[in-house]
Amino acid sequence: MSEKSLYLRWLEKACEDKDLHEELVAIAGKDDEIFDRFYRELEFGTAGLRGVIGAGTNRMNIYTVRKATQGLAAMLCESCKQPSVAISYDSRIKADLFAKEAARVLAGNGVKVYLYAELMPTPALSFAVRELKCSAGIMVTASHNPAKYNGYKAYGADGCQIGTEESERVLQFANQTDLFDGVKLADFNEALAEGLIEMIPETIVQKFLDNVQAQSIRKGICERADLKVVYTPLNGAGNRCVRSILDRIGVKNVVVVPEQEKPDGNFTTCPYPNPEIREALQKGLDLCEKENPSILLATDPDCDRVGIAVNHNGSYVLLTGNEVGVLLTHYIATSRTELGTIPKNPIVVKTIVTTSMVDAMGADLGVEVVNILTGFKYIGEQIALLEEKGEQNRFLLGFEESYGYLAGTYVRDKDAVVASMLICEMTAYYKEQGMTLVDALGKLYEKYGVHKNIQSNFYCEGASGMQRMNELMSGLRANAPKEIAGMKVVSVADYQTSVKSISGKEEKITLPKSNVLAYGLQGDIQVVIRPSGTEPKIKAYYMVKAATDDEAENISKALVADVTKMLGF
Repeated sequence: MSEKSLYLRWLEKACEDKDLHEELVAIAGKDDEIFDRFYRELEFGTAGLRGVIGAGTNRMNIYTVRKATQGLAAMLCESCKQPSVAISYDSRIKADLFAKEAARVLAGNGVKVYLYAELMPTPALSFAVRELKCSAGIMVTASHNPAKYNGYKAYGADGCQIGTEESERVLQFANQTDLFDGVKLADFNEALAEGLIEMIPETIVQKFLDNVQAQSIRKGICERADLKVVYTPLNGAGNRCVRSILDRIGVKNVVVVPEQEKPDGNFTTCPYPNPEIREALQKGLDLCEKENPSILLATDPDCDRVGIAVNHNGSYVLLTGNEVGVLLTHYIATSRTELGTIPKNPIVVKTIVTTSMVDAMGADLGVEVVNILTGFKYIGEQIALLEEKGEQNRFLLGFEESYGYLAGTYVRDKDAVVASMLICEMTAYYKEQGMTLVDALGKLYEKYGVHKNIQSNFYCEGASGMQRMNELMSGLRANAPKEIAGMKVVSVADYQTSVKSISGKEEKITLPKSNVLAYGLQGDIQVVIRPSGTEPKIKAYYMVKAATDDEAENISKALVADVTKMLGF
């Protein structure tokens, strides 16, 4: 069916949501607008659904949500005797509506639904899936994307985001469904009365927080240190759980950024609600100047990632996800060794685009470091492998450079609630020694060398964006660079073909196939390039080791400039 035909059908049938109908009327005769909304369907992948909110097959709306959920329901009914699904949502525009519509579809297919009664963090959803022994889970969120986006992540019975095989089956079933006439829908209130939809009780929230608190290492240290914290949930789902856990561990002096405290899917004070970006933290930083806390915490809208700024000699220093991960690895490993709670053969899991400094530190501290593909589900898989052997206690920490961390095995996704707790505890520990986290990081750099990790984003928007990304990756595969920024390329790892070439010799890569290229340069430097799984962009990661900050900065700038030129941006 052509874009115009689809548009006319939607104009006729998409009347349940007044916003959608008004949008369709408004774009009448605007061919470019119609094309962009209907030239493709939002595809259900391992990241679930993600797209701009609005009318059309290429948008997030009640119809595309229903269609994808019908696919999920069909897959579950085929593979489970009595399937059940837990659902949560964050503060995104229409997130509560999409959560209810997903619940209606599942109930319409005879699938039991457990729905959180209020917005809750992503890790609380992963926890509920496991705790309630569900077959799957849905988290309605677009994570840190701008306000115009929404989406949902799908989880398996293990609490991890679903893998390629499951997502392909969901997509297959969804593709067989007419989004207007082929979806089974229950009445929400009737399904609630019949018990097909059940609200998740408060006991589950408290049990989630109990499990988070159990990961605390130095009990009472925050209260002793009289820690003061400024916190912003960035108008998202973290407010309740983060403040509750900080209160539990004795952080009584928490000042919340007032403009960003309440849920607001428009994110009016932080248009790009990503704790990796300074602008998103600016309101918090302004409040820090007035309140003078030890640390600023900022969780993203679905509260699975956290960014921080450290009060260092009166100035607030933002630390990267890599830097916080390094600090947490060192703090957890050394503290648990000191206290006699370190397990035998401890493990830290990180992604291949995360700082190699952890590898050197792990070797020094007697901690095995496991490198996996980008995506926290792969960290969850490593926990599951340990669990199968009864060795889950070996897991100390999992983290990725994009500000996601997990200590403990109670969930299978990154958790900004436990990360916020441990960051505060770590801050209090160093405060007792007259140090800040910046001081502590400096000492680690003295021991292991200065590591600088940055990334570039190359956007490929619009209908031709996907084609351009594919062409860029194909071009790199056909013509691998011999040097980057004047530094010789000594190894090329292609995770799509599972081959790593080092000086003409080939090695097998044992990780799952993925569209990733990694270049090892002379001097223990790496450049990794991959398309984003959730946004229309190619990401380049630069991992630099040097003797000094200045040297690391100069090398990083040279790498960015050459890769930008190499990709034609």
